[in-house]
Amino acid sequence: MTREAVHTDEAPAAIGPYSQAVRLGSLLFCSGQIALHPKTGALVGEGDVEAQTERVMENLVAVLRAGGASLETTAKITIFLKSMDDFGKVNAIYARWFDGVVPPARACVEVARLPKDVLVEIDAVAGVTTGS
Repeated sequence: MTREAVHTDEAPAAIGPYSQAVRLGSLLFCSGQIALHPKTGALVGEGDVEAQTERVMENLVAVLRAGGASLETTAKITIFLKSMDDFGKVNAIYARWFDGVVPPARACVEVARLPKDVLVEIDAVAGVTTGS
């Protein structure tokens, strides 16, 4: 089975020794996305979990698309929060992205710290539907 790195300029470049996503057969494993602007690398929405969540979802969708997947083919998502107090705000934005789509399995956990001191990070595993 071939393992292939996926990259798109529509999402932030990796900030370490990892790929934005890896396609393995018909599965796409997306690295955690944080609220960095894909063109500038600057943090979006400092201190604003809602603005950060929106940017994270935009970045995640771009990586999914580059890997031949989509929100519709996403099987599992993990949300990492700096504070579980933000759960309601993050969940409301997340739900909007899955409006009309069967939502994937999901875990949501509070963590002590995230890269660049962001408030939210989201990763995903999806089925690949195109050879993109």
